[in-house]
Amino acid sequence: MRQNQIWDTEAARSYDTPGTGMFAPETLDPVLDRLAELADGGRVLEFAIGTGRVAVPLVRRGVPVTGIELSQPMIDRLRTKADATTIPVVVGDMATTRAPGTFQLVCLVYNTISNLLTQAEQVACFRNAARHLAPGGRFVIELWVPELRKLPPGQQAVVWQSETGYIGLDTYDVLRQRVVSHHFRFDGDGTSQVFRSPHRYIWPAELDLMAELAGFELESRHADWQGGGFTADSRSHVSVYRLPHG
Repeated sequence: MRQNQIWDTEAARSYDTPGTGMFAPETLDPVLDRLAELADGGRVLEFAIGTGRVAVPLVRRGVPVTGIELSQPMIDRLRTKADATTIPVVVGDMATTRAPGTFQLVCLVYNTISNLLTQAEQVACFRNAARHLAPGGRFVIELWVPELRKLPPGQQAVVWQSETGYIGLDTYDVLRQRVVSHHFRFDGDGTSQVFRSPHRYIWPAELDLMAELAGFELESRHADWQGGGFTADSRSHVSVYRLPHG
């Protein structure tokens, strides 16, 4: 499964849920608050900008945002909300593609670095972020913590959400640090839909080593965008890496 094939027109359409889910104010506003703070008045580059869930409201706050995005259908969806002058987007992958200019902040939110399926690509993503940043610039990543403690010996799948009309489960390949997320949706008329996406999971310590290879230092790590403490029981983290000031 290639990422540009997964994020097709239908996936781009279903990704947008204005006012609910990931777009709910209680979920999105803390992200915007923290990113605006980290940008500190400078320009932001969003890797995998998608349909503009973060970029569009961030620009409305007066923060200039440029994007890199592999999926043309996702960009097309973004263009219904903001034109190319308001939010420039370069088509390409986040590991190698260059956007013009220098930025104060590069952001990669909602687990998206795991869409890169090899360690080498993930390291290249860090190096690409560093190439775009001014001295002292920051790279912020939001990523889930692999939940292997829920995986008994001999079992390959974990159900992580089950509710009326929806089941979410992950199947693991622990040898290659791969996981496929399966999203099953059931309608009242008996029809069903399934959406699958492959990922390479990354432990926080491995992520820190990737950052070091690209010249970054870990500045902070929290359990959420509000600054909650990161513990052994945290299911995700927001990690901020910084380049030296030169």
